[in-house]
Amino acid sequence: MAIERAEPEDAGEILTVQRAAYVSEAQLYGDPFIPPLVESADQIRRAVETATVLVARDAGRIVGAIRGRLSGTTCMVGRLVVAPDVQRRGLGGTLLAALHDEVVSAQAFDLFTGHLSEGNLRLYRGHGYRETRRERMSDHLTLVHMRRQL
Repeated sequence: MAIERAEPEDAGEILTVQRAAYVSEAQLYGDPFIPPLVESADQIRRAVETATVLVARDAGRIVGAIRGRLSGTTCMVGRLVVAPDVQRRGLGGTLLAALHDEVVSAQAFDLFTGHLSEGNLRLYRGHGYRETRRERMSDHLTLVHMRRQL
């Protein structure tokens, strides 16, 4: 398994993994229109061109991805995705750690996840993230904002 910087031509494959990975989240929250499921390949391509996007490749196939965008001295982490057939093998944590190592100028890393996403919350806590606040988005969704301070 190799972790490397994404290229613009990876956008379509990243989108495929992203959609597969977020189906369970959409089901958990009863919302098929969550942003990761309605994002386009062009939007992902722009992210690859303007942010730090890492992919995990297994025998050439993209099986995971993560994004980070620097805002001042804080890296905003987003779209950590792992293909369903390789989940629960530590790849999410590997991608998160790789992003921490890649964005060396960051003094903190911020992210958010849904309040019902226990696996995500456990992963982030295990990598040093602490809850900073909760934001109620609707009757069925509260975002849990987290930070890893260096």
